[in-house]
Formats: sequence, C-alpha cells, structure tokens
Amino acid sequence: MAFERRFQVEILPDVAWAELRRRVCHAEALGFDIATTADQFVDWKNPTVPWFDVWATLAALAEATDRIRLAPCVAQIPMRDPATYALCVLTVDHISNGRIEAGLGLGLTVDPGYEMIGVENWDNPQRADRFGEYIHIVEELLRSSQCSFTGEHYTVEQAVVHESMQDPRPPITVAAMGPRMMRYAAAHADTWNTMSFGTGAEALLADAAALKSKMEAACDAAGRDPASIRHSFLLFDADARENAGRLFYWESAAAFEDVAGRIFDLGYSELGAYYPVDAQRSSMEDTAAGAIPRLRG
Repeated sequence: MAFERRFQVEILPDVAWAELRRRVCHAEALGFDIATTADQFVDWKNPTVPWFDVWATLAALAEATDRIRLAPCVAQIPMRDPATYALCVLTVDHISNGRIEAGLGLGLTVDPGYEMIGVENWDNPQRADRFGEYIHIVEELLRSSQCSFTGEHYTVEQAVVHESMQDPRPPITVAAMGPRMMRYAAAHADTWNTMSFGTGAEALLADAAALKSKMEAACDAAGRDPASIRHSFLLFDADARENAGRLFYWESAAAFEDVAGRIFDLGYSELGAYYPVDAQRSSMEDTAAGAIPRLRG
C-alpha cells in the first residue's frame, strides 16, 4: 500500500484558548493534514503552566475547523481506562464528522501530573503489560461499538458506544520506540508514530533510519507487510527550550524541506512538526506555500 505524504502539526495546549484555536485554524488554512495536541495534566517540564484537557480541546477544535484531521499525540494509557478512551474518541468522531484519529502510547513516567491527580505512575514495563489488553478493548469498541472483556488488568462488561462515523473505525496510531511497543503497533496500528530525542538533524535522521528498520522487523515477525502501516515521524528539537522555543527546522523553508525530504526518503509517509514561535511563523507560512507542495510530489 502506498500512502500519500501527510503533514502533521503538533500544537501544545499551553496557551490561551483563543490563541490555541487560532493556531489550529491557521494550520488548517495553510493546508496541513492533521493537527494534534498532547495528553497530560500539565507541561511535564514546566508544571506551573496551565494546560488544557486533550479531549475537551479536540472536541472544541472539531467545531472550529472543517477539513483538518485531529488526534491526541498521543493519549497516555494511565490517564483513563480503555472503554472511556474509546468513548472519548467516538464522541469527537461524531463532533468532527469523521475526522478524529486515535493516538495511543505508554506516556511519560517523568510526568508530575500523575502525582497531582492521584493516578498510579506505572513504570514502562507495567504500562507495556497493560497495553495489549488496552488496545484490544479500544479496537473492539471502535469497530463494533460494543465489548465485553475480562483480562488480567482490565474488565469491560457489555460496554456500548456510538457507532463510528468512519469505516471500519477511526484510524489507530500507536507511538512506539522500543521493541515491545513496536510489536503492538505491528499487530494493531494503522499508523506507527515515532520520534528521536537526538540533537540536530543528523541525529534525528540516523535515529529515524534505525527505528524504521526495527519496525520493519516487528512487522515481519507479526506477518504483516510493513507497507500496510503508515510510518509517521515527529520532529522533536531537544534544544528548543534553551533557544526561546525556536525549532531548527523552522529557521527557513529550505531547512524544513531538507530534513523533511530526507525523512520521506527513508520511507516515512507522515512528518510531524511542532507549531513554531511567533518569530518563525513566516517561515512556516513560506514552507506551506512552497516546500510542502513540492514534498507532496
């Protein structure tokens, strides 16, 4: 399966609502394919900053937009049980008229939000232990609108939700960097999302190549054609906080086109980028007007 190239913009919910709404509408007007936001109680690196709830935000953005697809990038499984998560997805699925995508991941063990709200902060092996049951319940509810399940970690008894607006269900994205989560992605995901915490373009590209090879191995082990799952890479800039929020790939349209083109050449079909600070907004607009149409090919 050949996927068309998509461009995602990650917009953190740490600004006033009017500005958050404006940013997503701006991304839609520029032609981005999907807008995402994070699922945390607070900014985990700056927990004194107020933060909006992911599902209330996505529901409101669904009303504020017409075309752009929407998703959490990604929902943390300790924050809610799987049936409630599926209910949230399908609620926004209906509000958006079928524009929601279901992003799931383990979350961040360093997130102070768990302690703030009294939710147990499982370690990564404990989260991975639960993920298989979690995504099974989510997939069943999204596809068939009902589910009963008894597992080691989760039990669902005759749960019923609205039927999806999408056929056969909203697409599922699994965020994975390690081998166990890659196996879950290979088994369940429509989109595999990954990223690198390396510093600079060359480090990101080297990690992107290595991660893609590992994902292909996971697909082979699962008996799945790697080409049947969308490969998505989120551009993270480890130096951004120390550089007043400036992102290296938004320094110019040429910088974005260079790194994006090389990511696509590796075999990824979706590229995610964070919404830029004000000083780099004109570069984002220039990129959307020229580089992105060229990159779509």
